[in-house]
Order: sequence, then C-alpha cells, then structure tokens
Amino acid sequence: MKRNVKCCLLVIAMMLIFGLHAFAGASPPKVGDQMPVIKLPVPGDSFQRDYLGIHSGTFFTIPQIKSQFVIIQIFSMYCPHCQRNAPEVNKLFELIENNPGLKGKMKLIGIGAGNSPFEVDFYRKTYKIPFPLFPDEDFVIHKVCGEVRTPYFFGVKIHKDGSHVVSYSKLGGFEHAEDFLKEMVRLSGIK
Repeated sequence: MKRNVKCCLLVIAMMLIFGLHAFAGASPPKVGDQMPVIKLPVPGDSFQRDYLGIHSGTFFTIPQIKSQFVIIQIFSMYCPHCQRNAPEVNKLFELIENNPGLKGKMKLIGIGAGNSPFEVDFYRKTYKIPFPLFPDEDFVIHKVCGEVRTPYFFGVKIHKDGSHVVSYSKLGGFEHAEDFLKEMVRLSGIK
C-alpha cells in the first residue's frame, strides 16, 4: 500500500514539475496545419472586446478576431514556467501594441488549460496580464490543441476566407520578447 502511495505521489510531482498533462499522447497541430476550431466566450470587458474586434454573440472563434495573426499562449496558473515567463509575455504584448505597423494586425490571447474563471482571473491579477485570457476548465480546448504541456505557443495566420493556419507551434516560454516578436513578424508576413 505504501509503495502505491509513493508511486502516485511521484507521478503527481512529475506532472507538477513538467507542467499539466506532461504525459499526454496527442500531438499538437504542426506548422502548416489548419488550426482546430477553438470556441471562446465573448469577454465581458469592453477593452477586451475592442481589442479582439468581437462585439456581439456569446462565443467566437479564432478567425473571427480582427487580426492577421494571433499568438495563442496555452498556460496554467499552476505552471511555474508560465509564471516565470509572464513578464516577457506581457512585454511582448506591449511591443505589439506600441508598434504602429503591428497594432491591430497581430493579437495575443491566453488560454488557461484546466483553469476555472476564478483561477484565470487570479493569474491575470497576480501577473498583471493586459491581454485577454480565457478559462478552459474542462480541458476542451486543451484537448483539441493536442493536450500540450505548458506554456505552449501557437502562431496562427488568419486568411481572408476564414481559414487559419498554424505558422508556429512550440513548447516552452521565451527569454526575450523582442526576439520572439521578430520571429512572429517573420512568420506572419506582416510588413
């Protein structure tokens, strides 16, 4: 009995160390793949609705965001890597919003894998996140995204016909927002 308890505690500890669903078998969408349909609730906050360009309805999908390119961060409030990377992700948002050539053309959102609205709001307030964050309490979005570990970033190019293709798909945070943004600009084709 003690051995089973020790094994269970070891597995739980490993999952916490390596992020949520560290041992998931599904694979995330790859570069060039159509991004799976992600259905998100329309935010109640007017800044977030304006930022996304979504003003009606109850739910929206990624290609409905008024943008040419969307960076999606899959995070968890409990992920130490996400917490450590939060200042750089916030800086990425500021770099995009303060660049007249990118503002309105490139957007950033976060999806809290397994996080309730309370947990997402706690993460937002604790790390002063200025961009829209969405809960994924039941792992529905997380599952269609390949049950990725956190943090995970997707760069998604939105075409005029409503299709949206993965241009970037990678596990892990980034050290410098400026370098990450250069890569996103290159992949997005935004001039």
